[in-house]
Amino acid sequence: MTEPRPNIRYDITIPSSCVCSRIPQIAECKSRPSLGKMREWWFLVGLLCIPLLAVYLHVPPPPLSPALLNWRSGGALVTFRGHNIFYRESRGAVGSSDVVILLHGFPTSSYDWNKIWASLNQRFNRVIALDFLGFGFSDKPRPHRYSIFEQASVVEAVVSHLGLTETRINLLSHDYGDTVALELLYRSDHNRTGHLNINSLCLSNGGIFPETHHPRFLQKLLKDSSFLSPVLTRLINFMLFSKGLGEVFGPYTQPTEAEFLDMWTGVRFNDGNLVMDSVLQYINQRMEHRDRWVGALTSTLIPVHMIYGPLDPVNPHPQFIVLYQRLVRRSTVSVLDEHISHYPHLEDPTGFLNAYFSFINAF
Repeated sequence: MTEPRPNIRYDITIPSSCVCSRIPQIAECKSRPSLGKMREWWFLVGLLCIPLLAVYLHVPPPPLSPALLNWRSGGALVTFRGHNIFYRESRGAVGSSDVVILLHGFPTSSYDWNKIWASLNQRFNRVIALDFLGFGFSDKPRPHRYSIFEQASVVEAVVSHLGLTETRINLLSHDYGDTVALELLYRSDHNRTGHLNINSLCLSNGGIFPETHHPRFLQKLLKDSSFLSPVLTRLINFMLFSKGLGEVFGPYTQPTEAEFLDMWTGVRFNDGNLVMDSVLQYINQRMEHRDRWVGALTSTLIPVHMIYGPLDPVNPHPQFIVLYQRLVRRSTVSVLDEHISHYPHLEDPTGFLNAYFSFINAF
């Protein structure tokens, strides 16, 4: 019979300092694989995002639609201070010597006038439109200090190129083009060298008065954020563009997706999106030179007319039109239907033409 082993108890004491000193090391060892995996995961995400962001910021411009190709093929180029300026001219009414020059708005181009082009040809002998420097099919140099004064000189260069320096010219303008027209009006009334011989001026929905002009949020951000502007101009895409531009059209007169795309294509042509912040300095120029341009409008003896879409959030009703009628007393005014907004010639071509022909045929 085997005798049972004695129950021997061994007491081993481990100093508390040794245990405590090892706990952080053990915890650190357990956490290292987790932190390492996290860092590796973020590193891979970063590597993936870099080429995606690079591709996004260098998205090629959309191809020209058949309509834009047709518009471009019907035009020509004239050189202004080393830059190409696109213009389009067509001969219309036989027996008439009347000439009309169309000045487009921001951020679009001469293609804005396509819906009323044929009808204008039935009234005028020569119909001329151009893309300002930095717009449409014209050159878009950068860096470049774009100004209303330069754009007025662009118009004068086109007029000279076409041999119309001595011809009485009717100006029809919109938005940005309104301010260019006012500079041309100032030069004409003060007999500046090379000035146009202006027969009449018709304005439409432009920020003539800084005090009643409300630029869109993105416009204010681009014109004032010198640090962010180069980034923002690259981040603007078709979705943001069409959403922003759609806000200045009436709810019942929205462009089709194809029309929005044509507008965006005109902006993207020659990387025009990258000069939008520079072009937008015209808003600051309007404030700086208000007395010059508003003064030309209020003092001129040339026949002046305003065609106004009253739903315009940029030049809101009734503040804008009340101020206009108070200050420009010689001008006649046509207020279109209440659902017409900032682009009256695109939203209501028939109403716009009726208003313009009533004005132009009255003298």
